[in-house]
Amino acid sequence: MILKIEKDHQRFRQIVKGRIRDDLRKFLTKGELIGKEGKHLISIPVRGIELPHFRYGDNSQGVGAGDGKEGEGVGQGQKGKGKGQGGQDPGQHLMEVDLSLDELADILAEELKLPRIEPKGRHRITTVREKYSSLRRVGPESLRHFKRSFKEALKRQIMIGNYDPDNPIIIPEKKDIRYRSWKEVKSPQSNAVIIFMMDVSGSMGEEQKELVRLESFWIDTWLRKNYEGIESRYIVHDVSAKEVDKHTFYHLREDGGTKISSAYRTAKNLLDAHYSPEEWNIYLFHFSDGDNSSEADSRDCVKILKDQLLPICNMFGYCQVASAYGSGNFINVLHEHLRSHQKVLTSRVNSKDDIYDSIKTFFGKGH
Repeated sequence: MILKIEKDHQRFRQIVKGRIRDDLRKFLTKGELIGKEGKHLISIPVRGIELPHFRYGDNSQGVGAGDGKEGEGVGQGQKGKGKGQGGQDPGQHLMEVDLSLDELADILAEELKLPRIEPKGRHRITTVREKYSSLRRVGPESLRHFKRSFKEALKRQIMIGNYDPDNPIIIPEKKDIRYRSWKEVKSPQSNAVIIFMMDVSGSMGEEQKELVRLESFWIDTWLRKNYEGIESRYIVHDVSAKEVDKHTFYHLREDGGTKISSAYRTAKNLLDAHYSPEEWNIYLFHFSDGDNSSEADSRDCVKILKDQLLPICNMFGYCQVASAYGSGNFINVLHEHLRSHQKVLTSRVNSKDDIYDSIKTFFGKGH
Protein backbone atom coordinates (compact mmCIF):
# COMPACT_ATOMS: atom_id res chain seq x y z
CA MET A 1 0.00 0.00 0.00
CA ILE A 2 1.32 3.43 -0.94
CA LEU A 3 0.97 5.96 1.87
CA LYS A 4 -0.67 9.28 1.12
CA ILE A 5 2.55 11.17 1.81
CA GLU A 6 4.32 8.99 -0.77
CA LYS A 7 1.63 9.80 -3.33
CA ASP A 8 2.02 13.49 -2.53
CA HIS A 9 5.77 13.22 -2.94
CA GLN A 10 5.41 11.46 -6.30
CA ARG A 11 2.98 14.14 -7.43
CA PHE A 12 5.39 16.86 -6.34
CA ARG A 13 8.23 15.21 -8.30
CA GLN A 14 6.03 15.20 -11.39
CA ILE A 15 5.34 18.91 -10.95
CA VAL A 16 9.07 19.60 -10.59
CA LYS A 17 9.89 17.62 -13.73
CA GLY A 18 7.17 19.48 -15.61
CA ARG A 19 8.66 22.85 -14.65
CA ILE A 20 12.14 21.70 -15.66
CA ARG A 21 10.79 20.42 -18.98
CA ASP A 22 9.11 23.77 -19.64
CA ASP A 23 12.38 25.61 -19.06
CA LEU A 24 14.72 22.99 -20.52
CA ARG A 25 16.23 25.29 -23.13
CA LYS A 26 17.18 27.69 -20.36
CA PHE A 27 18.59 24.93 -18.14
CA LEU A 28 20.76 23.63 -20.97
CA THR A 29 22.62 26.93 -20.92
CA LYS A 30 23.10 27.17 -17.15
CA GLY A 31 26.77 26.73 -16.43
CA GLU A 32 26.23 26.87 -12.68
CA LEU A 33 24.31 23.60 -12.81
CA ILE A 34 27.48 21.74 -13.67
CA GLY A 35 29.17 23.33 -10.68
CA LYS A 36 26.45 21.84 -8.46
CA GLU A 37 26.83 18.35 -9.87
CA GLY A 38 27.33 15.70 -7.21
CA LYS A 39 28.30 12.08 -7.62
CA HIS A 40 24.77 11.02 -8.57
CA LEU A 41 22.61 14.15 -8.19
CA ILE A 42 22.47 17.64 -9.61
CA SER A 43 20.78 20.62 -7.94
CA ILE A 44 18.44 22.66 -10.13
CA PRO A 45 16.73 25.94 -9.16
CA VAL A 46 13.05 25.67 -10.09
CA ARG A 47 10.79 28.71 -10.26
CA GLY A 48 7.23 29.07 -9.14
CA ILE A 49 6.91 26.13 -6.73
CA GLU A 50 5.92 26.88 -3.15
CA LEU A 51 6.26 24.31 -0.42
CA PRO A 52 3.21 23.80 1.83
CA HIS A 53 3.39 26.23 4.74
CA PHE A 54 1.31 27.69 7.54
CA ARG A 55 -0.47 30.95 6.78
CA TYR A 56 -1.08 33.05 9.86
CA GLY A 57 -3.84 35.57 10.50
CA ASP A 58 -3.64 39.24 11.42
CA ASN A 59 -0.35 39.90 13.21
CA SER A 60 -0.84 43.65 13.58
CA GLN A 61 -0.74 43.35 17.40
CA GLY A 62 2.01 40.81 17.50
CA VAL A 63 5.77 41.09 17.77
CA GLY A 64 7.08 44.32 16.24
CA ALA A 65 3.86 46.28 16.72
CA GLY A 66 4.15 49.78 18.14
CA ASP A 67 5.03 53.33 17.21
CA GLY A 68 6.97 53.96 14.07
CA LYS A 69 6.47 54.65 10.42
CA GLU A 70 6.85 52.34 7.47
CA GLY A 71 10.37 52.42 6.08
CA GLU A 72 12.18 53.42 9.26
CA GLY A 73 15.20 51.36 10.20
CA VAL A 74 14.96 49.19 13.31
CA GLY A 75 16.87 50.54 16.31
CA GLN A 76 18.06 53.68 14.52
CA GLY A 77 15.57 56.23 15.82
CA GLN A 78 15.28 59.34 13.67
CA LYS A 79 18.48 58.50 11.80
CA GLY A 80 16.91 55.59 10.00
CA LYS A 81 15.44 57.46 7.03
CA GLY A 82 16.30 55.74 3.80
CA LYS A 83 17.02 57.45 0.50
CA GLY A 84 14.93 55.08 -1.59
CA GLN A 85 11.69 53.19 -1.37
CA GLY A 86 11.25 49.47 -1.02
CA GLY A 87 10.19 47.55 -4.12
CA GLN A 88 6.53 46.74 -4.52
CA ASP A 89 6.83 43.78 -6.93
CA PRO A 90 6.84 40.25 -5.48
CA GLY A 91 10.11 38.37 -5.62
CA GLN A 92 10.57 35.31 -7.82
CA HIS A 93 10.24 32.17 -5.75
CA LEU A 94 13.03 29.72 -6.46
CA MET A 95 13.59 26.35 -4.87
CA GLU A 96 16.52 24.03 -5.45
CA VAL A 97 15.60 20.40 -6.07
CA ASP A 98 17.90 17.43 -6.51
CA LEU A 99 17.50 15.24 -9.57
CA SER A 100 19.52 12.23 -10.55
CA LEU A 101 21.36 12.41 -13.86
CA ASP A 102 19.11 9.57 -15.07
CA GLU A 103 16.01 11.68 -14.39
CA LEU A 104 17.61 14.64 -16.11
CA ALA A 105 18.44 12.50 -19.14
CA ASP A 106 14.83 11.26 -19.28
CA ILE A 107 13.56 14.84 -19.36
CA LEU A 108 16.13 15.69 -22.04
CA ALA A 109 15.04 12.72 -24.17
CA GLU A 110 11.33 13.46 -23.80
CA GLU A 111 11.60 17.14 -24.66
CA LEU A 112 14.07 16.73 -27.55
CA LYS A 113 12.36 13.49 -28.70
CA LEU A 114 15.65 11.60 -28.59
CA PRO A 115 15.39 7.87 -29.43
CA ARG A 116 17.21 5.35 -27.27
CA ILE A 117 20.61 4.36 -28.63
CA GLU A 118 21.03 0.80 -29.85
CA PRO A 119 24.57 -0.58 -29.34
CA LYS A 120 26.18 -1.47 -32.65
CA GLY A 121 27.74 -4.77 -33.66
CA ARG A 122 29.36 -6.91 -30.97
CA HIS A 123 30.20 -4.02 -28.67
CA ARG A 124 29.36 -5.96 -25.54
CA ILE A 125 31.21 -7.26 -22.50
CA THR A 126 29.75 -10.07 -20.36
CA THR A 127 29.53 -9.44 -16.64
CA VAL A 128 28.70 -11.99 -13.94
CA ARG A 129 26.27 -11.16 -11.14
CA GLU A 130 24.45 -13.10 -8.43
CA LYS A 131 20.69 -13.55 -8.71
CA TYR A 132 18.50 -14.95 -5.91
CA SER A 133 16.09 -17.03 -7.96
CA SER A 134 15.69 -20.40 -6.19
CA LEU A 135 15.24 -22.03 -2.77
CA ARG A 136 17.05 -24.70 -0.78
CA ARG A 137 16.65 -26.52 2.53
CA VAL A 138 19.87 -25.27 4.16
CA GLY A 139 21.38 -21.84 4.48
CA PRO A 140 22.10 -18.93 6.84
CA GLU A 141 19.24 -17.48 8.89
CA SER A 142 19.68 -14.13 7.13
CA LEU A 143 18.43 -15.79 3.92
CA ARG A 144 15.43 -17.56 5.44
CA HIS A 145 12.35 -17.26 3.22
CA PHE A 146 9.56 -16.82 5.78
CA LYS A 147 6.64 -17.00 3.37
CA ARG A 148 7.79 -20.23 1.74
CA SER A 149 8.67 -21.74 5.12
CA PHE A 150 5.14 -21.16 6.44
CA LYS A 151 3.70 -22.43 3.17
CA GLU A 152 5.63 -25.69 3.52
CA ALA A 153 4.43 -26.00 7.10
CA LEU A 154 0.82 -25.42 5.99
CA LYS A 155 1.11 -28.08 3.26
CA ARG A 156 2.55 -30.60 5.74
CA GLN A 157 -0.19 -30.01 8.32
CA ILE A 158 -2.94 -30.35 5.68
CA MET A 159 -1.41 -33.57 4.37
CA ILE A 160 -1.26 -35.21 7.81
CA GLY A 161 -4.65 -33.81 8.85
CA ASN A 162 -3.44 -31.50 11.64
CA TYR A 163 -4.76 -28.27 10.09
CA ASP A 164 -7.87 -26.79 11.74
CA PRO A 165 -9.41 -24.00 9.56
CA ASP A 166 -11.42 -22.79 12.58
CA ASN A 167 -8.27 -22.43 14.65
CA PRO A 168 -5.44 -22.02 12.07
CA ILE A 169 -2.22 -22.41 14.01
CA ILE A 170 0.80 -23.10 11.83
CA ILE A 171 4.05 -24.08 13.48
CA PRO A 172 6.97 -24.63 11.06
CA GLU A 173 9.35 -27.44 11.84
CA LYS A 174 12.97 -27.68 10.83
CA LYS A 175 12.16 -29.65 7.68
CA ASP A 176 9.75 -26.88 6.58
CA ILE A 177 12.34 -24.09 6.61
CA ARG A 178 13.42 -22.80 3.19
CA TYR A 179 16.30 -20.47 2.36
CA ARG A 180 16.91 -18.21 -0.59
CA SER A 181 19.54 -19.49 -2.99
CA TRP A 182 21.49 -17.68 -5.65
CA LYS A 183 23.10 -18.54 -8.92
CA GLU A 184 25.56 -16.73 -11.13
CA VAL A 185 23.98 -15.05 -14.12
CA LYS A 186 25.95 -13.87 -17.12
CA SER A 187 24.62 -10.55 -18.32
CA PRO A 188 25.70 -8.69 -21.47
CA GLN A 189 26.74 -5.15 -20.62
CA SER A 190 26.99 -2.45 -23.28
CA ASN A 191 30.12 -0.38 -22.89
CA ALA A 192 31.06 2.89 -24.51
CA VAL A 193 33.96 5.30 -24.58
CA ILE A 194 33.61 9.00 -25.35
CA ILE A 195 36.69 10.78 -26.63
CA PHE A 196 36.36 14.55 -26.36
CA MET A 197 38.81 16.54 -28.48
CA MET A 198 39.23 20.31 -28.30
CA ASP A 199 41.30 23.00 -29.94
CA VAL A 200 43.10 25.00 -27.21
CA SER A 201 45.03 27.34 -29.50
CA GLY A 202 45.05 31.11 -29.07
CA SER A 203 41.82 31.63 -30.99
CA MET A 204 39.81 29.60 -28.45
CA GLY A 205 39.01 31.90 -25.53
CA GLU A 206 37.09 31.48 -22.27
CA GLU A 207 33.74 32.10 -23.96
CA GLN A 208 34.36 29.24 -26.39
CA LYS A 209 35.54 26.98 -23.55
CA GLU A 210 32.28 27.61 -21.67
CA LEU A 211 30.25 26.57 -24.71
CA VAL A 212 32.28 23.38 -24.99
CA ARG A 213 31.89 22.65 -21.29
CA LEU A 214 28.10 22.94 -21.45
CA GLU A 215 27.76 20.94 -24.66
CA SER A 216 30.00 18.11 -23.48
CA PHE A 217 28.16 17.87 -20.13
CA TRP A 218 24.85 17.12 -21.87
CA ILE A 219 26.52 14.76 -24.34
CA ASP A 220 28.01 12.84 -21.42
CA THR A 221 24.69 12.83 -19.52
CA TRP A 222 22.73 11.37 -22.45
CA LEU A 223 25.26 8.68 -23.32
CA ARG A 224 25.53 7.56 -19.68
CA LYS A 225 21.78 7.05 -19.71
CA ASN A 226 22.13 4.62 -22.63
CA TYR A 227 25.13 2.54 -21.53
CA GLU A 228 25.85 0.65 -18.31
CA GLY A 229 29.60 1.08 -18.53
CA ILE A 230 31.09 4.26 -19.98
CA GLU A 231 34.43 6.01 -19.93
CA SER A 232 35.36 9.54 -20.96
CA ARG A 233 38.80 10.51 -22.29
CA TYR A 234 40.03 14.00 -23.14
CA ILE A 235 42.43 15.22 -25.82
CA VAL A 236 43.60 18.82 -26.36
CA HIS A 237 45.52 20.12 -29.33
CA ASP A 238 47.10 23.16 -30.91
CA VAL A 239 49.82 22.19 -33.40
CA SER A 240 50.31 18.98 -31.39
CA ALA A 241 47.91 16.89 -29.33
CA LYS A 242 48.01 15.12 -25.98
CA GLU A 243 45.64 13.37 -23.59
CA VAL A 244 44.79 15.29 -20.39
CA ASP A 245 42.44 14.96 -17.42
CA LYS A 246 38.99 16.53 -17.31
CA HIS A 247 39.99 19.65 -15.37
CA THR A 248 42.90 20.42 -17.66
CA PHE A 249 40.69 19.89 -20.70
CA TYR A 250 38.42 22.79 -19.75
CA HIS A 251 41.04 25.17 -18.42
CA LEU A 252 44.17 24.77 -20.57
CA ARG A 253 44.91 27.48 -23.12
CA GLU A 254 47.86 27.70 -25.48
CA ASP A 255 49.09 30.51 -27.71
CA GLY A 256 50.19 28.46 -30.70
CA GLY A 257 48.60 27.62 -34.02
CA THR A 258 46.26 24.76 -34.90
CA LYS A 259 46.83 21.37 -36.48
CA ILE A 260 43.65 19.33 -36.19
CA SER A 261 45.08 16.11 -37.61
CA SER A 262 47.26 15.75 -34.50
CA ALA A 263 44.11 15.24 -32.37
CA TYR A 264 42.69 12.59 -34.70
CA ARG A 265 45.95 10.66 -34.71
CA THR A 266 46.12 10.80 -30.92
CA ALA A 267 42.54 9.53 -30.71
CA LYS A 268 43.36 6.62 -33.01
CA ASN A 269 46.42 5.69 -30.94
CA LEU A 270 44.31 5.81 -27.76
CA LEU A 271 41.68 3.53 -29.25
CA ASP A 272 44.28 1.07 -30.53
CA ALA A 273 45.87 0.85 -27.09
CA HIS A 274 42.76 0.56 -24.88
CA TYR A 275 39.45 0.18 -26.74
CA SER A 276 38.86 -2.63 -29.16
CA PRO A 277 35.92 -1.86 -31.49
CA GLU A 278 34.80 -5.47 -30.94
CA GLU A 279 34.10 -4.68 -27.29
CA TRP A 280 33.38 -0.96 -27.14
CA ASN A 281 30.92 1.52 -28.61
CA ILE A 282 33.07 4.45 -29.65
CA TYR A 283 31.95 8.09 -29.73
CA LEU A 284 34.20 10.88 -30.97
CA PHE A 285 33.45 14.57 -30.43
CA HIS A 286 35.64 17.39 -31.65
CA PHE A 287 35.21 21.04 -30.61
CA SER A 288 36.93 23.79 -32.55
CA ASP A 289 36.43 27.29 -33.92
CA GLY A 290 37.10 25.90 -37.41
CA ASP A 291 40.60 27.28 -37.76
CA ASN A 292 43.30 24.95 -39.13
CA SER A 293 46.90 25.44 -40.11
CA SER A 294 46.52 24.57 -43.79
CA GLU A 295 44.29 23.05 -46.43
CA ALA A 296 46.74 20.16 -46.64
CA ASP A 297 46.17 19.31 -42.97
CA SER A 298 42.39 19.55 -43.47
CA ARG A 299 42.67 17.01 -46.29
CA ASP A 300 44.79 14.84 -44.00
CA CYS A 301 42.02 15.03 -41.37
CA VAL A 302 39.45 13.81 -43.88
CA LYS A 303 41.69 10.90 -44.84
CA ILE A 304 42.22 9.86 -41.19
CA LEU A 305 38.51 9.99 -40.57
CA LYS A 306 37.60 8.00 -43.67
CA ASP A 307 40.26 5.33 -43.39
CA GLN A 308 40.85 4.91 -39.65
CA LEU A 309 38.21 6.41 -37.34
CA LEU A 310 34.82 6.22 -39.04
CA PRO A 311 35.04 2.46 -39.77
CA ILE A 312 35.36 1.68 -36.05
CA CYS A 313 33.25 4.35 -34.31
CA ASN A 314 29.51 4.71 -33.73
CA MET A 315 29.54 8.42 -34.37
CA PHE A 316 31.83 11.35 -35.05
CA GLY A 317 30.39 14.67 -33.90
CA TYR A 318 31.99 17.94 -34.86
CA CYS A 319 30.83 21.05 -32.97
CA GLN A 320 32.10 24.38 -34.26
CA VAL A 321 31.93 27.25 -31.77
CA ALA A 322 31.94 30.84 -32.92
CA SER A 323 35.14 32.82 -32.43
CA ALA A 324 36.19 36.26 -33.58
CA TYR A 325 39.66 34.91 -34.38
CA GLY A 326 38.97 31.55 -36.03
CA SER A 327 38.42 31.16 -39.76
CA GLY A 328 35.43 28.82 -39.30
CA ASN A 329 36.31 26.91 -42.46
CA PHE A 330 36.84 23.37 -41.16
CA ILE A 331 33.12 22.60 -40.97
CA ASN A 332 32.91 23.40 -44.69
CA VAL A 333 35.68 20.88 -45.36
CA LEU A 334 33.69 18.18 -43.54
CA HIS A 335 30.54 19.12 -45.45
CA GLU A 336 32.37 18.94 -48.76
CA HIS A 337 33.94 15.53 -48.23
CA LEU A 338 31.81 13.74 -45.60
CA ARG A 339 28.33 15.23 -45.73
CA SER A 340 26.76 11.99 -46.98
CA HIS A 341 28.47 9.81 -44.34
CA GLN A 342 25.83 8.70 -41.83
CA LYS A 343 28.28 8.60 -38.91
CA VAL A 344 29.41 12.22 -39.35
CA LEU A 345 27.23 14.86 -37.67
CA THR A 346 28.08 18.55 -37.43
CA SER A 347 26.62 21.52 -35.60
CA ARG A 348 27.37 25.20 -35.12
CA VAL A 349 27.13 26.72 -31.66
CA ASN A 350 27.39 30.49 -31.84
CA SER A 351 25.86 31.08 -28.40
CA LYS A 352 24.44 29.11 -25.46
CA ASP A 353 21.01 29.18 -27.07
CA ASP A 354 22.29 26.91 -29.85
CA ILE A 355 23.18 24.05 -27.48
CA TYR A 356 19.56 22.81 -27.44
CA ASP A 357 19.52 22.28 -31.21
CA SER A 358 23.07 20.94 -31.25
CA ILE A 359 22.24 18.09 -28.85
CA LYS A 360 19.20 17.25 -30.94
CA THR A 361 21.36 17.19 -34.09
CA PHE A 362 23.83 14.75 -32.58
CA PHE A 363 21.38 12.28 -31.01
CA GLY A 364 18.11 12.83 -32.86
CA LYS A 365 18.74 9.79 -35.08
CA GLY A 366 19.65 7.39 -32.29
CA HIS A 367 23.33 6.89 -33.16
